[in-house]
This record gives sequence, C-alpha cells and structure tokens, in this order.
Amino acid sequence: MKRPLYIALGLLAVALGALGVVVPGLPTTPFLLIASWLFYRSSPRLQQWLLASWLGTYIRSYHRHGGMTAAQKAGATGIMTAMVLLSTFVFIPEGSAARIIVPIAGAGGVLVVLFAVPNASGDE
Repeated sequence: MKRPLYIALGLLAVALGALGVVVPGLPTTPFLLIASWLFYRSSPRLQQWLLASWLGTYIRSYHRHGGMTAAQKAGATGIMTAMVLLSTFVFIPEGSAARIIVPIAGAGGVLVVLFAVPNASGDE
C-alpha cells in the first residue's frame, strides 16, 4: 500500500521541483530531495531515472557538498529576486492580488534558501 503512495507523491514532488526551476519563490532542491527519498523507498528504477535526469544535478550537487555554497545561495537568491521583481512590476497588472502574493512567495523562497538549506561543508 505504501509503494504506490510513495511513487505518486514522488512524481508530484518531481513535478513541483521542475516547476520550481521557472516559478519564482518555488524551491527546486527540497522537492527533488523529497522525491529522491520517496523513490528510494518505493522504486529504485524511478530513483535512478531521477538521478540520471537533468534534475538529478541538483540532488547530486546537494549530496556532494552537503548543501549549497554561499555562491550558490547568492546566485539562487539573486535570480529569484530578479524574477519576482520582473513578474511583479512588468507582467502582473496593477491592482491584481498577484502583486502582493508573488513577492510574499518570493520572500518565502529566499528565506528557505538562506535559512533552511544547509551550507555546503566543502569549498567549491
């Protein structure tokens, strides 16, 4: 009973992680780590597929360094901030509730990267 549930949740986590690559404020790595854990518990074939895919680079880097380096965190937060500002002031019409929601979600994503994602133990 657990196996199908883990596979379904893992696929959902992969989808959210892939979406996080392009959506400001939605983190990528935590969802992919969750998917990897779920696949490890349910389907070695899906776990190998995930690690071999282009999304696997996020997981391999995280495992190799034990987190994100300061430079990776700075790059991630810089890109997230730029995309949130671009979305908020260029693409979202004035008066829209999204002009409030997107910056809040973006700030949440930046806080996750800065404080929830561990700092890498090794130098890069």
